[in-house]
Amino acid sequence: MGIDPRQIVAGVLTVTMFVMLGNMVKRQHFDSPISHHVNHAGSTQSFDETNDLENFSVNNEGQSKDESAILRPCWSKSILEEPEEYKGFVTFSLTNGPEFHVSQITDAVVVARFLKATLVIPDIRGSQPGDRRNFGDIYDIEKFVSSLDGVVKVVKTQPAELSSENIAVLRIPNRVTEDYIASTIEPVFKTKGNVRLATYFPSVNMKKTRVPEQEERNSVGCLAMFGTLELQPQVREVVDSMIDRLKTLSRKSDSEFVAVDLRLDMLEQKGCQGSKKCYGPQEIAMFLKKLGFDKNSAVYLTQSRWDSSLDTIKDFFPKTYTKEGIMPMENKQKFLGPDSSEYEKVIDFYVCSESDVFVPAISGLFYANVAGKRIGLGKTKIVVPDDSASVSGSANIGNYLSRYVSKKTHMAYSCYC
Repeated sequence: MGIDPRQIVAGVLTVTMFVMLGNMVKRQHFDSPISHHVNHAGSTQSFDETNDLENFSVNNEGQSKDESAILRPCWSKSILEEPEEYKGFVTFSLTNGPEFHVSQITDAVVVARFLKATLVIPDIRGSQPGDRRNFGDIYDIEKFVSSLDGVVKVVKTQPAELSSENIAVLRIPNRVTEDYIASTIEPVFKTKGNVRLATYFPSVNMKKTRVPEQEERNSVGCLAMFGTLELQPQVREVVDSMIDRLKTLSRKSDSEFVAVDLRLDMLEQKGCQGSKKCYGPQEIAMFLKKLGFDKNSAVYLTQSRWDSSLDTIKDFFPKTYTKEGIMPMENKQKFLGPDSSEYEKVIDFYVCSESDVFVPAISGLFYANVAGKRIGLGKTKIVVPDDSASVSGSANIGNYLSRYVSKKTHMAYSCYC
């Protein structure tokens, strides 16, 4: 019996309808806005659902067309008038790793500028009691001071006259506003004469504000976040040597160097349990393969030391390393020793910021602030997994670019143009 042509047409139309419907279904990402409370470095209580990524223009090699675009800072110190007189001091500490340091520095500078107070260079405190380092152990002090010249007065050591009698300790929200400073911080500052700040994170949200900020406020915040912190020379040299080696390994096979923020201790925390906002080794391996990364691509993992669960990535990508596998031998004692956790966090942050491709396997402030630094550097290839990460097949990398980039929602786009 012959087939009715009308049945064939109806069948084609039905299939087409389902394909179109499938394309309309939104994919679930852990991409921005991220809104979850952070108690300490890396811990999360909940993850918000977000919209899908819009398609992003890519070339035949999967690179975003604006990846090589040169961005310039939109902020300017020339519009900032230096206060005629400084009264009192603002002190604070850097805690929990470089992704927090960036935000803590920004809040402290904004507060000090508003109060016309002198900013005291912070110390760096680790997660363990008594784990303290000097600012200059990790960051370039002279760069920090000179970058704020004419904006905020900075002193390198805490004045002897500061004591518990004349300094108030205040917890302030990340991305503190001028209204909050005026209503909550300034009255205490006027009474005590000095304040010590401790930033907390009611939400991890690095999206641009809906209402444009005043030019001066935007310039101060952008300068503090993107123009003050540089690694001190010895740390910078170690980071550069690792990046150079990873890029060399990839270039030998004409492939790319991929950095993945994948920490097994984070995957075991409550916020990641049963959540598709965190992705394990198997899912990441399948995701990279799905996007067509060459098996000879060098892959850097932020996991502190090698674990057998990472073998699944190495099976797909033999040139997969943690810090201990790629760091020069002569640097390991200092930077991978028992008291080196702060160094390790900083190395991870800067390697992920400067890799050819960045893949966040975990949602949080690390992802958000690495994204901001990469945007400033013009390195916009930030690829975010979704619920289909471990599904076999192939996919266009442009469909997985970070929403921070594809929709330019990151606050860095308020600072660079």
